[in-house]
Amino acid sequence: DVQLQASGGGLVQAGGSLTLSCAASGFTFDDFDDYAIGWFRQAPGKEREGVSCISTSDKTTYYLPSVKGRFTISSDRVKNTVYLQMSSLKPEDTAVYYCAAHSRPVYFSAAYLSDHKYDDWGRGTLVTVSS
Repeated sequence: DVQLQASGGGLVQAGGSLTLSCAASGFTFDDFDDYAIGWFRQAPGKEREGVSCISTSDKTTYYLPSVKGRFTISSDRVKNTVYLQMSSLKPEDTAVYYCAAHSRPVYFSAAYLSDHKYDDWGRGTLVTVSS
């Protein structure tokens, strides 16, 4: 099984930036070339929602409309890490952020913003945006 470790959360003022990291382990080096990695978030009292996802094979990305243009997802094959750069943060971005992985996606699409696509999940990291 893949192990995922999310980090980088914290307290930031509105308009500020944070970069989250999702370090993956438990697979061979080459396997990381064929994964779908997603970032999700869950705010208090709300359902978990997909924020962004990336195909590690061709770097195709998808975003939740409310974060498009503010968040950027990227992957580093050498470090087996996926990043979520968040800028122009808003109080409504406050949530626990999780990363998840799915190996060998058959057809990578915006459907991978749905949590049911993923098999392996890491512990979350809390992002708090103050107004």
